[in-house]
Amino acid sequence: MSTPALRLYAHPFSSYCQKVLTALYENATPFDYRNLEIAQNSTELAALWPMKRFPVLVDGSRTVLEASCIIEYLQVHHPGPTTLIPPDAEAALDVRMLDRFFDNYISTPQQKVVFDRLCAEANRDPHGVDKARAMLETAYAWLDAHMTGREWAASDAFSMADCGAAPFLFYADWTHAIDPRFTRVHAYRQRLLARPAFKRAVDEARPFRSHFPLGAPDRD
Repeated sequence: MSTPALRLYAHPFSSYCQKVLTALYENATPFDYRNLEIAQNSTELAALWPMKRFPVLVDGSRTVLEASCIIEYLQVHHPGPTTLIPPDAEAALDVRMLDRFFDNYISTPQQKVVFDRLCAEANRDPHGVDKARAMLETAYAWLDAHMTGREWAASDAFSMADCGAAPFLFYADWTHAIDPRFTRVHAYRQRLLARPAFKRAVDEARPFRSHFPLGAPDRD
């Protein structure tokens, strides 16, 4: 059996890695998974990308950085049956806009809360954490209204926006619980958890739940 042309450097418990893994699994795209839990793979990543941020995709001589750009690259060079970015320019703009929403207003404040917990007590930023939690509340409210009459975030079809929404809402609810009144957000999160591609990513990350600094809940 030939080695897949694609190599992905990723950690199973990383939300941004799960975003890309969901896209890959959605289209059954073959790739060589360089799991960063393995020291050799971490060494390879450091030599490849000095920032040591992940995920990173390698396709022959081409290195692609950042989760959204990786999904865009896959759409162009390794398309599959699920079109994650629509060919129509207006529809694609909606997908990219919602992709930015989930990155900037769900993931960014969620990670602020988590990373603050990793700091020594003297270096913590309670004001910044309060602002991050407030941003999540505002984002949940906006998303709840946005999801009225929708199955997926940006269109009738599963897209790149949903690839990001899945892990970001997954961890956001662990970090700052989504209020029960946001019924459409809860229903959307459950649809994402039931999506086979994301479910696979979640299951692969289960052994690492003890790593979650706030304590992983006994659910999902």
